[in-house]
Amino acid sequence: METGIHAKARYIPQSAQKVRLVADMIRGKHVIEAQNLLKFTPNSAAKSVLQVLNSAMANAEENFGVSRDDLFVYRIMADEAPTRKWRKFGARGRFKPWLRRSTHITVILREVEE
Repeated sequence: METGIHAKARYIPQSAQKVRLVADMIRGKHVIEAQNLLKFTPNSAAKSVLQVLNSAMANAEENFGVSRDDLFVYRIMADEAPTRKWRKFGARGRFKPWLRRSTHITVILREVEE
């Protein structure tokens, strides 16, 4: 595991591709700026990413005594989790597979070096 303050959320019921679109927006930004950006992003994945970011910020303040003003998003990853396979029955005895994808989100924060 990388050094830094991190938080994980596992088995989030959204596709990793959709979460990566939101994660790319906040990578490398200060934590307060990233938080404000996620609050006003209309994507549904922004809510999940915001929860993980808030958890990492709380870890930094409680466990390491670091102020949230000194933090930035060092790395953020959205990895694929297991896919549940469901089926919808179609015409003439066939079925169409539905893939219910899920995601693991990891946020790593670091202090700004001046």
